[in-house]
Amino acid sequence: MTALGLALGLLLTVPGCASMLERSYTSSTAHVDRPTTAEDSSILRVENYRELVSAVLYLVSEGAEEGIIQLHDYAGVVENDLTAACLEVTAEDPLGAYCVDYIKHEYTRVVSYYQATLDIHYRRTQEQVRSMVRVTGTGAIRTELRQALAQFTGEVVLRVAYFSEDEQSIAQLIRQAYYDTPAAALGCPEAEIVLYPDSGRERVVEILLTYPESAEELRRKSEALSDKGRELAAEGGFQPVTTEKETPEERAQRNISALWAEAVYAPDGGSTAYDALVAGVANDEGMALAYALLSGGQVVEGTLRDAPRFWIDLGLPGETLYLDPSEGTGAIYTAQELFEAGYRWEGGPGQPEGESAGEP
Repeated sequence: MTALGLALGLLLTVPGCASMLERSYTSSTAHVDRPTTAEDSSILRVENYRELVSAVLYLVSEGAEEGIIQLHDYAGVVENDLTAACLEVTAEDPLGAYCVDYIKHEYTRVVSYYQATLDIHYRRTQEQVRSMVRVTGTGAIRTELRQALAQFTGEVVLRVAYFSEDEQSIAQLIRQAYYDTPAAALGCPEAEIVLYPDSGRERVVEILLTYPESAEELRRKSEALSDKGRELAAEGGFQPVTTEKETPEERAQRNISALWAEAVYAPDGGSTAYDALVAGVANDEGMALAYALLSGGQVVEGTLRDAPRFWIDLGLPGETLYLDPSEGTGAIYTAQELFEAGYRWEGGPGQPEGESAGEP
């Protein structure tokens, strides 16, 4: 990567595995209007600097390796403006910063206008560019990450509008998405996160994910785990905690009994639902993921008396209620009761949103 390329993105390695409001998202590449053309449809015509930048960006958006731009009635200094326009596209535009290595240019005077020839060198394939997904807001980023993790995808590239995150917040979204997908939560991948460019309200976020095992092995385990889940569901051992036929306490106790019939809790056990339901031994993280897979609810990450701990937000309407599958009792707690028992988590009593309860 060139020195310029290194300046365009910050690299962060995420070990182990209050942003914008959720907004809609679409899967598409950026659209750039085609500048005015000359008599030859392969030639772009511009008359000022902003049009010149748009023409360079248009060529990049089309994946063109060469391009011709005619500058008519141009009042600026052509050499300086060509250099500045190419630099602006490669350093300040999200698409250019992500996919372009460098742009060479030369120009000649042709009677009443200048004709510039551009030679564009890319560091990303057109397939990588086309796979980029446009999203807006934190909710859409998390949705895309869930889908990628569920398929054990190794590369995710997002073009984020109204960008308000940083590398750490993206890393946290990856971790949250991991616990959102318990059937595929088979070891949180390490992630390298690069932002293009290094500032701005619209950025390209490149995420490279490295999983603890091959995608083929992870798919095999995920399929075995899903089969086990369907088997247990058919036996009627697990049901979502609702208030229609049973109280939440009654259903939670039945679910915990069914879980403990399949898995042994051990502090040094495995940390996935596969460990709990297929291998049969899991720690608190594995037990929480198994419960979330079979009965719904959201895995919560925090601490219990300063030690890392995972449990479940049952996701019931009204007051938020919690359950710790590793207890084996099926006891349901309010947030205050859980706090008084020594649990701490982000957003819990005495713990503001966005402030960590401790390093997991």
